[in-house]
Amino acid sequence: MKMMFQTLADCTVGLKSVMDDAAESNTPVDIKDVLARFTTDIIGSVAFGLECNTLKNPDSLFIKYGKKFFEVNTWQRLKALSQFALPHSLLKALKYKLTKSDVESFFMKTVQDTVAYRENNNVYRKDFMHLLLQLKNRGTVSEDEKITDEDGKTQEKALTINELAAQAFVFFAAGFETASTTMTFALFELATNPDIQDKLREEINTVLAKYDDQLTYNGMMEMAYMEKVLNETLRKYPPAPVLLRKCTKDYTIPHTTIHLKEGMDVCIPVLGLHMDSEYYPDPEIFNPERFSEENKNSRPAFTWLPFGEGPRVCIGKLWGILLFINV
Repeated sequence: MKMMFQTLADCTVGLKSVMDDAAESNTPVDIKDVLARFTTDIIGSVAFGLECNTLKNPDSLFIKYGKKFFEVNTWQRLKALSQFALPHSLLKALKYKLTKSDVESFFMKTVQDTVAYRENNNVYRKDFMHLLLQLKNRGTVSEDEKITDEDGKTQEKALTINELAAQAFVFFAAGFETASTTMTFALFELATNPDIQDKLREEINTVLAKYDDQLTYNGMMEMAYMEKVLNETLRKYPPAPVLLRKCTKDYTIPHTTIHLKEGMDVCIPVLGLHMDSEYYPDPEIFNPERFSEENKNSRPAFTWLPFGEGPRVCIGKLWGILLFINV
């Protein structure tokens, strides 16, 4: 994450320019749309190594196919439900795919072109794509600039080009909607709670002054109140309102007669936990102080699950936090 920070920070210049222009002309801003385009620029740069410029060009192909991926019509809903209604063997025989073919083709070609250009021209950038290229050609990642070993041989456990493209696409799909939506909710809460907004602004200005008004990785990590605001936003508006897990062994929930059998699907009501007054008094109120160390320690474990928990915790957790604080 620290390696990619500067690439991420460079993208915020475009966002600042858009917001400055809107402020000077005193024109309203559709902040969700702006943040969706900004997130596209960030992910396009970090995951694909491309300058998408969707902040300046709202009609770019990246934003077009990004939005199309999340468009849901009646047919898409039926396809999604079929995952649960039909046997996996039948879905495989029918070559079932949830993603749209044109969306998949666009991202596959984008990745293939990027990989070919970097490998042919020995291009190095501190981004996610560089790590994927190392995995493709070396079977491991390191902090150096090389994407191949000295002997030029590919390791047996290296990623294939299809696996590499899939990882880049997952990075985009997981971050595009969730990040922009979470930031939009946070800005809404700050706008309706000016006292919280003032306190957060004071912390930001204090930290920036410490680092000569430069946005730095270390400075961002010092913003404790910012983290509380993020955590409270994710409590009220979790990206996934439910989590689906599979029981890996027979288990009886302590102090109950509820017995879970191995292989049983379990649905965890994340939003229900987050809005339970037993754990969060007055849950409708936006209160970042719920996440002070004292208050966190007073609650049972697993009552805050915006990223999941355990070995299946969201792998993009740290990336999402970094992106939120940066904005």
